[in-house]
Amino acid sequence: MPLLIAESTIWLGFGALLPILPLYFQAHGVDLPTLGIVVAAWPAARLVGEPVFGWLADRAPRRTMMITGLLLASVFAVLPLFIVGPVPFIVLRALSGLAAAMYDPAARAYLVDANPPDRQGEAFGLYGAAQTGGFMLGPAIGGLAAGITGRPEVVFWVAGISLLVSAVLIVVLVPEVGHVHAGHSQTPEEIDADEARGWARPKQLFNLLFVAAIFFSIGMYYAGGTYEVVWSVYMTSLGADVTAIGISFFTFGLPPLLLSAWMGRFIDRSGGYLPLVVGMFGVAACGFIYPMVPAVWWMIVFGLVEGTAFAMASPAIFLLVARAAPAGRTSTAQGLVGGAGTVGTIVAALSAGALAEINLHFPFYAVGIAGMGFLAVGLLLGRRRLYDAMQPRRLPAPPVGAAEVAA
Repeated sequence: MPLLIAESTIWLGFGALLPILPLYFQAHGVDLPTLGIVVAAWPAARLVGEPVFGWLADRAPRRTMMITGLLLASVFAVLPLFIVGPVPFIVLRALSGLAAAMYDPAARAYLVDANPPDRQGEAFGLYGAAQTGGFMLGPAIGGLAAGITGRPEVVFWVAGISLLVSAVLIVVLVPEVGHVHAGHSQTPEEIDADEARGWARPKQLFNLLFVAAIFFSIGMYYAGGTYEVVWSVYMTSLGADVTAIGISFFTFGLPPLLLSAWMGRFIDRSGGYLPLVVGMFGVAACGFIYPMVPAVWWMIVFGLVEGTAFAMASPAIFLLVARAAPAGRTSTAQGLVGGAGTVGTIVAALSAGALAEINLHFPFYAVGIAGMGFLAVGLLLGRRRLYDAMQPRRLPAPPVGAAEVAA
């Protein structure tokens, strides 16, 4: 729970910063072409950093890495107020992305090793809900702080303080947990239960399940990268004002906030294969649907549909990464999948701008095509093994009287 609270606080800071960031950069001499480079510096740095820091987190104390990443991110969040200009902004955004890359793989792997296998779907569902809740509250808190002070740049302080508070929470409340090493991650009963289903945890990192998880992650991140570029522009073209655009973001975030934890429990009890397939299909289908309903309020309604699909797929993908990683490689696996997703974000953001120049509908169609394509490739790679890996981890019941004997 302390880690989830810290996660929500982190995303509160990110959410507060997001609406002001481009306007602040432009006010300090950054033109539109350079703004794209400044914005891309953060995910590009994560792309480089997540696999490296993920590998390191399997060998170093994860709690230390989380704290260090958050402290550095807190500093880099505030420095644009004091060091201004296009080149400093690019450098600071890249450093901020590296700090995030230091934190995220360690945090996700901590969730895997600190929770029993039959509760990991629920843990990742709660993790997603914590992120969404913080992200939804962030713009409101940032706007309130800017309104009270009369200084929009105060959101940089909101972001920096939120990251600092998150680091303090982990220092005070989150204990270090031992790494799960190869050969020691499963009890004999767990191994027997898995083999009875025809499935066992992989011994090598680059296996078909892991590659399938990479394709699923790219498909989900592709949608997010596209909408970051074109959503507000398209909504404006339909006549939406700023309030309606804000409501559309809120309605998308509402289902993950409310449903992620419940969906995680459902995955633990009933399996994650169906939520993974239905969720990814729903996100892709919305890409085809949005251009066919050119009315502001219908866009907002379908945002609820897409948010629900995202709440289904996201914890299922996190769980698949945990199941597809060999013992002792969970941080590395999370870092590599996060880096692959960042590739999807960057490619989507760059292609969305070019496609939107031709027709504002084209980026949405690209989301649908890419989503369906990556889903199909992942399913072909995983096949029956994917279905088996996503089934609940129910261990054999202890024999009658075992508790008394143990006592």
